[in-house]
Amino acid sequence: MDTIAGLFSFITTPVSWIIVQFHSVYGAVFGPDSGWAWGLSIVSLVILIRICLIPLFVKQIKATRGMQALQPKMKAIQERYKNDKQRQSEEMMKLYKETGTNPLSSCLPILAQSPFFFALYHVLASIANGETIGVINQSLLESARQAHIFGAPLASKFTDSAEDVAKLGASITDVRIVTAVMIVLMSLSQFYTQRQLMQKNVDLSVKTPFMQQQKMLMYIFPLIFAVMGVNFPVGVLVYWLTTNVWTMGQQMYVINQNPTPGSMAQDQYLTRLLKHISANGNVKGRSKKKIVAGIVAKGPDRNDNERKFINALTKQGLAAQADGSVSKSVEATADSDAASGGAAKRQQPKRQSKSQRQTPTKPSPKK
Repeated sequence: MDTIAGLFSFITTPVSWIIVQFHSVYGAVFGPDSGWAWGLSIVSLVILIRICLIPLFVKQIKATRGMQALQPKMKAIQERYKNDKQRQSEEMMKLYKETGTNPLSSCLPILAQSPFFFALYHVLASIANGETIGVINQSLLESARQAHIFGAPLASKFTDSAEDVAKLGASITDVRIVTAVMIVLMSLSQFYTQRQLMQKNVDLSVKTPFMQQQKMLMYIFPLIFAVMGVNFPVGVLVYWLTTNVWTMGQQMYVINQNPTPGSMAQDQYLTRLLKHISANGNVKGRSKKKIVAGIVAKGPDRNDNERKFINALTKQGLAAQADGSVSKSVEATADSDAASGGAAKRQQPKRQSKSQRQTPTKPSPKK
């Protein structure tokens, strides 16, 4: 891990500078040597990085959905050219080019975040060894070494010896309890994030190897975090736990507001949208109109969730329009006009003259 972190040493100065700037703010509130000041500085570093990565996250979503949509075609290519690996690769690349899909786009946020992660690890390892690094001078180094989170120094690890922990002014028991709890929380948050993706935001109508891969990752990633976490300093655990929580919340928002077509999340979203339309009589909000317009544009290619939504609107006498709004359907308008016309005729019978009302009707003569 130290060797890998060393490869990203070029970014340790910017990372240490950002942490120091946040520390100057939080130190004025909690005290410069407080674990809260240093811990919140790391949390703020995560938030800043993740905000900058939002455009990449959007690309990741589009790439993941694109790959899901391509799985049936990819499987067909694999079956067709199973004995010709070169032709298979050529057809795959042709498919990616035609659809504008890049498999690596789904990894962009992780790849972009990796340098900051390893740079932070390098900074905290230097603090643990009592070495200045980046813009962290001797006074800041001493302050960081004194900072504890729930009794565990920021630079301490689960695998540290009692002697090393004692040098940082803490007990090995406190360090292992805090790191164990944080590792468990990291693993659980990662598992929940992946499980939420698999259960709610995957097109259930398409059974592909991609779904099996995602299911495997749901169990593999938490195990990786658990194994690697024992070698992470407390400060890095704070960083990784924060980014996991951010990812979980960000994904929940995306699933609720822009679910994958054909998924359980889309069915739930369209059910909420139908209630919204019933209550307001129309579609309010640009994002909602965009969803409805997309469903209208699909025409006969709509999935089961979208067809159910359109049918439910029809039963309410409504029709979705190309601009995302809804209006009364032609059939409902005709029925309404016919009903109102019939009622008007019943309410306004033909008027008779005064002589007609006074003259009794004569029975017709019998033949």
